[in-house]
Amino acid sequence: MLDSKGPAVITKAALQKSGLKFPPVIFGTSGLGNLYLRLEESVKHKIVYESIYHSPGLTFFDTAGKYGAGLALECLGRSFKELQLEPQEVVISNKLGWFRTKLHTEHPTFEVDIWKGLEYDAVQKISYEGILECFEQGNDLLQAYVPQLVSVHDPDEYLAKAKSESEAKRLYQDILDAYRALEELKAQGKVSAIGVGAKDWRMIEKISQDVDLDWVMIANSMTVLKHPKNLILFMQSLAEKKIQIINAAVFQSGFLIGGDYCDYKFLKPDTAANQALFRWRDDFFTLCKKFDVKPAVACAQFSLQVPGVVSIALSSTDPEIVRENASIDSVVIPLEFWTAMKDKGLISKDCAWVG
Repeated sequence: MLDSKGPAVITKAALQKSGLKFPPVIFGTSGLGNLYLRLEESVKHKIVYESIYHSPGLTFFDTAGKYGAGLALECLGRSFKELQLEPQEVVISNKLGWFRTKLHTEHPTFEVDIWKGLEYDAVQKISYEGILECFEQGNDLLQAYVPQLVSVHDPDEYLAKAKSESEAKRLYQDILDAYRALEELKAQGKVSAIGVGAKDWRMIEKISQDVDLDWVMIANSMTVLKHPKNLILFMQSLAEKKIQIINAAVFQSGFLIGGDYCDYKFLKPDTAANQALFRWRDDFFTLCKKFDVKPAVACAQFSLQVPGVVSIALSSTDPEIVRENASIDSVVIPLEFWTAMKDKGLISKDCAWVG
């Protein structure tokens, strides 16, 4: 168990009784899967420890078979065992749909050049049987730690493979069949809640019309850089239906806090559109410096305060940053900062939740 200075961890049973009360910050695990760089096992273990130790109550990990072709799942399971955590002492959300396979090429074939130092490949399996296979494989990789929450991961990418309208209908039926499997897992008491995780919020909107979702994870879509009005309205409608929203990838793959990747692609100022993004970031950094606001804090609080959002998912490859992330929602930002952001045209004046 963690030493006595660490906060108590709410059990899975307590989560079930709480009506899915997510904490403001949940801990993403893409870094444990070697996103952008390969981390030493000791660093990954420290990241998991810091996430639990500094969590002010419920410790919630978001993971996926896609993250390092199952590497993140393996790392979580090993770290939990090293910390001697009981299975009921940690809450895990596993986004299902990607299945670990043997690596037959020099580099993994999914999301090329993003995941580093992998020993396996991954393929997308979205169907009734496929999603159950992903669930079982994920449980094996996690060892004794079974996820309490499950979802279909990247259904937008799956549907995008369609070459015709008829194929699109068939692939969407696969998605609905995957949800039928998840609904059965929930009815059997094997999981507590089902959701969806996607980068294209319109896919989430489509699925929400056909599936009884408990929560959704919107990635890369609602950030201080991107916040389309139609998405704001959709999120408000989810809130009215009591469907809870987790906002993820709020740093645009790290670009908004100085990284080289934006929306999971290496970015250079080599086109007019990309140059505009770099200018936006320069202006954003200038205002942050003027008001003594950390860019990461501004990104996180903007994304967390969107109507309907209950949590943001934050990932890091630095244990010290994990500590900061745990309390990032409580840092005070002056209203004048948000007013200046609107005056400079860096955020829309429609963003009534800030300033």
